[in-house]
Amino acid sequence: MTLEQIRIFLAVAELCHVTRAADRLGLTQSAVSAAISTLERQYDVRLFDRVGRGIVLTEEGRVMIGAARALMNEAETARLTLMDLARETRGQLRIAASQTIASYWLPRYLARMHDLHPRVDLTLRQGNTEEAARAVLEGSADLGFVEGDLPPSDLRQRVLARDELVLVLPRDHPLARKPRLTAADYRGLRWLMREKGSGTRTVMEAHLAAMGLAETDLDVILELPSNEAILNAISAGSSASMLSWRAVRQSRTSGLALRRIGWAPRPRRDFRVLSHPDRHRTRAAAAFLDLLSAG
Repeated sequence: MTLEQIRIFLAVAELCHVTRAADRLGLTQSAVSAAISTLERQYDVRLFDRVGRGIVLTEEGRVMIGAARALMNEAETARLTLMDLARETRGQLRIAASQTIASYWLPRYLARMHDLHPRVDLTLRQGNTEEAARAVLEGSADLGFVEGDLPPSDLRQRVLARDELVLVLPRDHPLARKPRLTAADYRGLRWLMREKGSGTRTVMEAHLAAMGLAETDLDVILELPSNEAILNAISAGSSASMLSWRAVRQSRTSGLALRRIGWAPRPRRDFRVLSHPDRHRTRAAAAFLDLLSAG
């Protein structure tokens, strides 16, 4: 088995089309077909079923995808390690970050990193907190940036900055000027919430618990996958939500009232960087962490 065979297998598996996979890889259709056929013959396993003019993954092929991706991630880590042996800070830095951090905190640091180290190829993948942590664990990201606490894991964690959630309401909402909202006020609001797995959702749930409330006590009308979607929905209706003050202050959405939440403990959270203790830390990753530490 070769890495080239694995690379070809993944492309065909993702596209379910030999010709399109060949175009993506810059190979001929016959070369792609031959690589798949050789792999199947070598291990006496069928990875694809030929259905009419198309192909679909077999059960064995679906099982193979996870191992193939892990292998390519390890190969990429090895390639980056060799590139890092050069004296100049260069190569690739793969970052996975939760949405608030990716949208409102990291960009200025990424721009500065590019100015200082233009030969570093920066890539940023945005997801929620769980997805960013998983990317570091699996090796598809060199560094992960997340909000709040994570379940116990072997990942290294370091606090870099702090954030706080604020209550967001339409400016003309009857509760927008009330000095302190009660649990009864919360029950009377129509709520928009971020998706499960997001750092914002986790901190909001902890805040509700401190007030003696659970999510089921609230009138949750929608779960939305981004801060921008929630802000736009609030502007168009009479709902409320809790969002990062960093996200809200940079939004151009008007007609909103922002309330700092007076309940103790207040809904605050840490911005953390995650790294894998067993993976080589490249010069690019070290340079970026130094830049963040310097502020």
